[in-house]
This record gives sequence, structure tokens and C-alpha cells, in this order.
Amino acid sequence: MDLQEILTAIFNFENYSDLLPLVQNSLWAGAVLGLLGGLIGTFVMMRDLAFAVHGIAELSFAGAAFALLIGANVIYGSLVGSVLAAVVLGAMGIRARDRNSIIGVIMPFGLGLGILFLALYEGRAANKFGLLTGQIVSVDDVQLSLLAGCAVAVMVALLAIWRPLTFASADADLAEARGVPVRGLSIMFMFLLGVSVALSIQVVGALLVLALLITPAAAALKVTSSPRIVVLLSVIFACVSVVGGILLALGGRIPISPYVTTISFVIYLVCRGISWQRGRRTASTTSTPATVRPA
Repeated sequence: MDLQEILTAIFNFENYSDLLPLVQNSLWAGAVLGLLGGLIGTFVMMRDLAFAVHGIAELSFAGAAFALLIGANVIYGSLVGSVLAAVVLGAMGIRARDRNSIIGVIMPFGLGLGILFLALYEGRAANKFGLLTGQIVSVDDVQLSLLAGCAVAVMVALLAIWRPLTFASADADLAEARGVPVRGLSIMFMFLLGVSVALSIQVVGALLVLALLITPAAAALKVTSSPRIVVLLSVIFACVSVVGGILLALGGRIPISPYVTTISFVIYLVCRGISWQRGRRTASTTSTPATVRPA
């Protein structure tokens, strides 16, 4: 395959206007997931749960693969797997070291189960591949309604616990001393995170869910320390990554995930560059000696 064929496979906008109506539901789903991912990703970064997201995604993948094998709704299977993993992590992995060791056990187990179920599945290969890398034309009206309903429920629950969760995420020991139910909030948040991971997998796939739940918030934290602006930028970055990835993937022959992850990574690089430039200016200002005027 020469360079021209590679570029055509990645970017091909012939008959683009005819293909665009096919992904309207996916665009709405991407916007909803971007909003959800941007909101919950902020707390993922605050609570240092980036590794946990990957562990939950593996169990979510296993649940989705099992549902695919038995002919059940893939979203339900994904939800069962991810919520089960999230609740286990929330209940058992309170300390970072304990949590990471539990995730290290869960990840290969979930991935192994998922591969087993996919190996036993005799249906379309595209369905197998889509669980790992995402799909852009697989969201029908029923799935969109289910996804939107679950996302709204998660966001409402997240907003209801926003203030105590922020306090507990910033300083768990102080929050517990003040009477905040830190353990209960941890389990509740992990449950919401599990649902968010399961929903995100439907678009970006199990392998690259971090690009939706981690990278946008990490990028936002590079350019501002204001909690409100971090949340706003995280949501914007996540929505741009998902919706932009869907629009670009429509013109190519490869899965959606590389587009979403590339856009998300470019945004992160730009934000990191802005942070680096600010750091240089600050260092330059502080290192410049003050001019001493003669008496």
C-alpha cells in the first residue's frame, strides 16, 4: 500500500454529504458522552483513578463480549461488567497501593474473559472488533435513548454529590474528620464511573476509553487551576474529540478510535505547550534582577 492509498483510507470525503445522515445518532451520542466524560474525568484526575478507568474498561469489555455471545444487549452486558468492577474497587481499594494491586489483578482477568467470549462468538467479525476499537454507525434510536438516559442519570447523581465529593477528593482525611462519608462517596463515585466507562465503550471501544475520560481533564488542568474552568474546558475538549473523531472517521475506512485519540492527544499537547510557555515566562520574570538606582 503506497502513501496515497494510506491517506485515502484515513481521509476520504467523497460522498461525504450522503454518509453524514448515517451518523446523526452517533454524533448526538458523542456529544452526550463528551459532556459526561468531561465532568467525571475531572474527579478521576483529582482522585488519581486513571489506572482504575483502564481496569474497569477491561471488565466492561468482558461483560459486553459475554452479552454478544449469548445474544443479549451489549450495553447491558457492558454496564454489568463495569459496575461490578467499579464497586469492587470502591469497596476494597481505598488506599492507592491496595487499589492498584486489585486493578492489576482485575485487568488481565477481564481481558482474558473478553477474549474467550469473542473467540466463542461465531457472528460478524465487525462486532468483535467494535468492542475494542469503537464504531460510528452502530447507534440506533433505542441505543441512543438508553445511552442518553443513563448519562443524564449519572450527571444528576454526580451534581448531587459534587460539593462533598470535591472536598473528599481534595483532602480525604480532613473531609472524614469533618463528618463527610468518604467511604460511601468513594463507592458512589466508582459506581458512576463504572456506568460512564460502559457508556463510553460503545463509541470509542474498550482499549481507548482513556482518551475520553482522562486526556481532556488532564489537558484542562495544564492551562488553568480554577475548578470551574477546568470542568468547562474538560467538557469542551471531550466533546471536540468525540464529535470531531466521528466526523473524520466517516470519511475513512478505519475505526473511530484513532481519530478520537489523536484529536484528544493534540489538544493535550497544545495545553502542555501553553503550560510550558507560561512556566518559562514566569521563570524569566523571577530570575531577572531588579534594577538598582543610584542614590
